[in-house]
Amino acid sequence: MSMPSDIRQRAEALTASERERFSALHPRSRQMAAEAGEHFPGGVPLHWMLDWETPFPLFVQRAEGSTVTDVDGHAYSDFCLGDTGAMFGHSPAPVTKAIAEQAANGLTAMLPSALTARVGQLLSDRFGLPFWQVTATASDANRAVVRWARALTGRRKVLVFDGCYHGQVEDAFVKLDGSTTKMKPSLLGQVVDIAENSIAVPFNDLDAVEAVLAKEDVALVLTEPALTNTAMVLPKEGYIEGLLAAARRHGTLVCIDETHTISTGPGGFTRAHGLEPDFFVLGKPIAGGLPAAVFGFTEKVEADMRRVLETKEPGYSGIGTTLSGNMLALAAMRACLEEVMTPGNYARMTALAEKLASGLRGEVSRHGLPWTVTQIGARAELVFSSRPLENGAEAAAAIDHTVERAIHLFLLNRNVLVTPFHNMTLVAPTTTQADVERLVARFGEALSALCGRAEV
Repeated sequence: MSMPSDIRQRAEALTASERERFSALHPRSRQMAAEAGEHFPGGVPLHWMLDWETPFPLFVQRAEGSTVTDVDGHAYSDFCLGDTGAMFGHSPAPVTKAIAEQAANGLTAMLPSALTARVGQLLSDRFGLPFWQVTATASDANRAVVRWARALTGRRKVLVFDGCYHGQVEDAFVKLDGSTTKMKPSLLGQVVDIAENSIAVPFNDLDAVEAVLAKEDVALVLTEPALTNTAMVLPKEGYIEGLLAAARRHGTLVCIDETHTISTGPGGFTRAHGLEPDFFVLGKPIAGGLPAAVFGFTEKVEADMRRVLETKEPGYSGIGTTLSGNMLALAAMRACLEEVMTPGNYARMTALAEKLASGLRGEVSRHGLPWTVTQIGARAELVFSSRPLENGAEAAAAIDHTVERAIHLFLLNRNVLVTPFHNMTLVAPTTTQADVERLVARFGEALSALCGRAEV
């Protein structure tokens, strides 16, 4: 899956010239970066904001709908959408209205909101699990699920998939080195070897899953329905169903993390495919962009939770933070679930994403490149592979950061934003046909530049 050397060379040259172009177009951002850099490393409140390949950060003045406007006055068609956090558009009107109304009546009190019963019913109806808890992030939700699974089963081990992503959950920071699970070397400050209790196996390989689960020492399988934070890998037909069946045979709990695959439809991949996991996690867009996440679980899991709580030693369980489930988050979640994450909005998002994916494929074909475009609902992604990927190893081999970043910066300088970490695009209810046409056209120009064609 190696990239042709001439394309990589042009990508390096293109990135250099586009960095110069960015600098000329954004004098106010340059100034703000210098000012912010006096107190924030790199000039940003979180280091991931430096991953756009720009010579200095792009500072935002306003984000509304599917448009981001920077401090220099440039307006962008936004297909990054906060890397899913703003998947339904920036500041959806029902959510901003609910936030304003709730803000006048309290933000947090460490007590349940009057909306609690309503939000619980909405979550149960939408995703099919009867019981729920609210956290501040999907990382917190996944951590809680891992801790609960170990407490409920009395087992220590967790199975994850090579190439997976579950936020800051330490138990997921492992990878395959051949057939051996090893801790990811990129992890900072880790003093205990995670690979002692976490096992990585290839995605889409039921035999590998069965071999691990047969030892009956795995508390939890933690998985996305599709690998999404690398070059996107979709599950083979029947794979997730087979995974759930294997786990049940061996007394292992399963958590499906839908934080990215909520693009599939109103109930995520889980509801679209009639899955019945023990746990379900959703973060990022559940409150319209406000920090919030949820994890749901079955009646049996809830009964086992009560049993454990009745017998555990007094003291902090290690699950939950003070601001989890605050009144403001519940108000935003209620509005998002009822008025924003609607079947009608999803139908529009998916239909427009299909047009986007088709347009991107057309440009790839026109330029004779051996690449594919993968789609899952409102999410479409360019993959540097001639065929759909099957596992994390193939996904890692398909990534080419040099070419990827050249394309991203080229698009950014022409008023289109895509996710900087990989080639992911999202379509929101507020995305327009004109936005899609702009992205496809600018993407075609980027490919022409990489292929050395005279039209650019």
